[in-house]
Amino acid sequence: MNLPAAIANSLWIGSSLASLARFERALKQPAGTQQKLLRTLLSRNADCAYGRAHGFASIRSYEEFARRVPLRSYDDIEPWIERIRRGEAGVLTSEPVTHLIPTSGSTGARKLIPFTAGLQREFDAAIGPWIADLGRQHPSILFGPAYWCITPVLQPMETELSAVPIGFADDASYLGGLKSRLVRAAMVAPKELGGITSMEEFRYATLLCLLRRRDLRLISVWHPSFLELLLDALPEHWEKLLTAIHKTKKCRARELEQANPRQPESLWPCLKVISCWGDAHAELALGDLRGRFPRTHIQPKGLLATEAFVTLPFRGGHPVAVCSHFFEFIDKAGMARLVHDLREGESYEVVVTTGGGLWRYRLGDQVQVTGFVGETPSLRFLGRNGGISDRCGEKLSERFVAQVIRDTIATFTAPPRFAMLAPDDFAGGLGYTLYLEGECHRGLAISLDNLLCRNLHYAWCRNLGQLEPSRVFQIERRGYETFVAYESSRGRRMGEIKPSALARDSGWSERFEGKYQSAPELIPQTQS
Repeated sequence: MNLPAAIANSLWIGSSLASLARFERALKQPAGTQQKLLRTLLSRNADCAYGRAHGFASIRSYEEFARRVPLRSYDDIEPWIERIRRGEAGVLTSEPVTHLIPTSGSTGARKLIPFTAGLQREFDAAIGPWIADLGRQHPSILFGPAYWCITPVLQPMETELSAVPIGFADDASYLGGLKSRLVRAAMVAPKELGGITSMEEFRYATLLCLLRRRDLRLISVWHPSFLELLLDALPEHWEKLLTAIHKTKKCRARELEQANPRQPESLWPCLKVISCWGDAHAELALGDLRGRFPRTHIQPKGLLATEAFVTLPFRGGHPVAVCSHFFEFIDKAGMARLVHDLREGESYEVVVTTGGGLWRYRLGDQVQVTGFVGETPSLRFLGRNGGISDRCGEKLSERFVAQVIRDTIATFTAPPRFAMLAPDDFAGGLGYTLYLEGECHRGLAISLDNLLCRNLHYAWCRNLGQLEPSRVFQIERRGYETFVAYESSRGRRMGEIKPSALARDSGWSERFEGKYQSAPELIPQTQS
């Protein structure tokens, strides 16, 4: 047992028991919980500029709130956030904005999200029940350290003039105060990892930190491929890592000398839980991770964005974080629904109102109700709204393409390590290429094109000759690593790089190592 880590973990979980009890009560009464939360948010922010502009002080019901406050995208609120960046107080919230958190999400340019003490409390209202429930299910994780992914920007960002600090020093800062200090006390990776700007340095330093800790109990990362990328580098750096460990931990080095770097589960005999994304396009990598850690519990994370904590893993489901923010959900007819109105099997777009000053903010995430925990819906993340590739009218969405990829690889004996569709400039014109690291059957491109033609817009563009038949590019190695390196070179943090089924930019054949399959000889039958 690692005593300092055990004390820090126990204190953290102990301080989360009140939020656990509150969340368990709220699961049985989501409607009342959400109504009370909305009233509190309106009352606390009635005097801010946005509250005065929309008459928060006189709003008495959700229906009135929905009438007075329009649904907003980031572009709609960016002028208000610019006022905050310039130093104006009381813009979107009455309480001060402590930081502006940069994020680029899955698509689009960088955004700056206001962070307040109120938003910090809202995040804690979800993180607390999650970590307490996890400790209840796997109590042995309390007795050793954890690796919580620290995600550096791998290219220095331009210095910005801002009256409000932009970004946090590390991910633990989201918790704030005592809890952030407790998390750091139980973490494996040192804080200085956040200052590394080279991917190779980051990978090596992280592996060194992890390998030194035989007693590692929990690994929490974002995308499962993030961890796979680290593990893939183990054989390459193995001897150098052993030499470094031998200088300070001779017993651990001798133990590792007998281990196989290609069997990572044997390297950390105390590891109990790996937490990572498991929905939407992350499902592809999740299968590979389970193959590497067959005896370790792998817990799919809930839906968590920089802007809001939407769902959390709890009691085997992913219920809405009803104690954190006020939620609305847009149905297929474009109507806003509240948490207690959702129906199992139906899909919705997430809208949040938060203590950070996002009012009826369209998060851009599509979810599906898979069941209920108590009376609260449990949601599965389907993909992003707005991830549309439309070069000549084909209107391919990320959600549709994700299903096409799943259907395309359904007969594979092993899931691919990486798969992504992207527009491509062929010699004969424009088309789409599936970049695939894994099996590459003969005729795969024809099957892919036929599945894409389920989309009538794509089929029409194919029939008109606007699009060439789709192709397959077989990636030889390091597909995800190459993707991350390219996105990092654009200044994005690794934790916010989310591999998606569909990329909207071209040129990927010049970035990946590999080759095209032979161009398909048959023109697929398309729908008219």
